[in-house]
Amino acid sequence: MKKVYFTIFGLVSALVVSATENPTKPGKSEKNQSKKVEVSTEAPKAVVEEEKNPLTFSGYVDTYYFANFNGVQSNLGASGFERIFDQKANNFQVGLAQLKTTYSTDKVTGVIDLTFGNHGDLGNYGNPISPLGAEFGSTGLAIKQAYLTWKMSDKVSLTGGQYGTNVGYEVIDAPVNFNYSLSNMFGNGPFYHTGVKLDVAASDKFAFMLGITNGLDSKDDNNKAKGFQGQITIKPVDGWSVYLNYFGSDEGVDEKNMTSWFDLTTSYQVTEKMLVGLNAVTGKNTTGSWGGAALYLNGKVSEKFSLGTRIEYFDNSKGGIYLVDADGAGVSTTGITLTGNYDVSPNLKFKPEYRFDSYKNAAGTFQLYDKDGGLTKKSQSTLGAALIFYF
Repeated sequence: MKKVYFTIFGLVSALVVSATENPTKPGKSEKNQSKKVEVSTEAPKAVVEEEKNPLTFSGYVDTYYFANFNGVQSNLGASGFERIFDQKANNFQVGLAQLKTTYSTDKVTGVIDLTFGNHGDLGNYGNPISPLGAEFGSTGLAIKQAYLTWKMSDKVSLTGGQYGTNVGYEVIDAPVNFNYSLSNMFGNGPFYHTGVKLDVAASDKFAFMLGITNGLDSKDDNNKAKGFQGQITIKPVDGWSVYLNYFGSDEGVDEKNMTSWFDLTTSYQVTEKMLVGLNAVTGKNTTGSWGGAALYLNGKVSEKFSLGTRIEYFDNSKGGIYLVDADGAGVSTTGITLTGNYDVSPNLKFKPEYRFDSYKNAAGTFQLYDKDGGLTKKSQSTLGAALIFYF
């Protein structure tokens, strides 16, 4: 069976052919080199400057297929609890469709970012309830981001609404991440916040952000307490960025349950063709603590093809956060992901990907399904690819 998967994978990869791009020639500039002054009888021509349109549209759609070497049945609908978004094994899937509108001027920027599909629903899981009642559904489920930013000065801005979290190396948007499948640290961290934040750029090398939110991944607060977020940005040299992040919120209803994350995210562009990234996180609540680290290595092989790997360890053996086994016991996991990025055209990416995950259970059953539907496996390999169209 493994040979069949590898054969199919190789044939699909071989069918992707790049289009030849014809470079355009730059226009020539001319100089007026008159040796004497002449009086013109014509009115001077006005210099026409093209104004930038403040309204822009963007978005993407991604589709994928991953084969699971454990042979899980398609109708089980799971490749393992650790796959936060791409949960369907041996299925052709549409991950997410995004439509984003941005209006930006010198003083204000407004963003409406809507997402649809399985990954959109999972990413906005905190927005499902309508104020009219659950039976009415909710349009809030489609809102990935909806915020406005007031540019108070060149260095200070104030943002209010629903916006993406500051915690973590990876984001929801598939065209932005190098790897297609997302890390366990992403899946066990905040996704978004509803609140207000202040960004201050003290210099080209130092900035900070402070914010107050309604809590964790929710448009509505579940208690009187507010969440707090903060970020320090340091850029020691060109190509090297360091982000120190914090988010904390009391998520308890009847009893206090302070939930918090401390996060380090950094990347360094070693050369024009090589980037190194690191993400490390630690968190805790009243149930327990968790933590992990991931190393990212991305290299440009040719003008159109890049290759990258992610090596991650995540420990939730105390069961403090979401990653648990079928019995609810905490686990730790090690994962290795190898991803290719091929630019088929300026608006289309092809991402073949292999991923291996291994679990160590603190107690309870094994983590992953076998071909008969039993939780008898403690590791798995998946192989597949994603196509991402973006504009």
